[in-house]
Amino acid sequence: MTLADQRQAIRLLLDERNPGDAMAAYYAFHHGDDRTALVVYPAEAGPGQAAGYAAISRTGMDLFRPLLTMRLPLEDLETCRRLLQDLLPSGGEAFLSCPQPYEPVVRAFFDVGSEERLILLALDPARYEPIVNVLVTREMAGSLPRFVIKQEADGRREAIAAAAINWQSPHFAEIGVRTQAGYRRRGYGRSVVAALAGEIMQHGRRPLYAVARDNAPSIDLAVSVGFVDTGYRQLMMEVRAR
Repeated sequence: MTLADQRQAIRLLLDERNPGDAMAAYYAFHHGDDRTALVVYPAEAGPGQAAGYAAISRTGMDLFRPLLTMRLPLEDLETCRRLLQDLLPSGGEAFLSCPQPYEPVVRAFFDVGSEERLILLALDPARYEPIVNVLVTREMAGSLPRFVIKQEADGRREAIAAAAINWQSPHFAEIGVRTQAGYRRRGYGRSVVAALAGEIMQHGRRPLYAVARDNAPSIDLAVSVGFVDTGYRQLMMEVRAR
């Protein structure tokens, strides 16, 4: 099957308008063809007939370890086994993102290193209010915008707070934010996130924000901008295939 055929086969396993499926749908359907491989079960599935799939994506996260995303039929452990064992050769390493209910199956077939338990937030337009901060500037990171606050340091300007798009699909865009340690709790992170969220909405997409459940300052930042908890929980793991 071609990649296009595989994408048609898994179309019914994902709802592109559902925040909980948004990241998986991006990597399955919209990530670059030259950086994406799919494992579909059964391999000969016709349009919309796949029982499960996994996507192997090359990203900017790591040069050597791909990102794995998937949708598994948890009631069919044999299919789960076939899909996961086809993902990586024995000893292969990767990052793996999956819904929290997949954890027992993932641990059955992979050795897990570091892991994060993520809360998925989505912007509620009714709660969003633009923040005017003259320190915020817009620039491009490749083909995507990002908003930054910079300061002079050692004769050069460096970003002390920045919000960028991790990925974007036709319906959603996920925001990542970083503020240097010495400049936190000054509203800089909130300002750049609000600016980027506004631009994302102007282009007809809904901003998403994935954050570790124990990162209270980051959660508070997102809520202050207008993000609300979607109820979806995700895992991000570093894994090694057995």
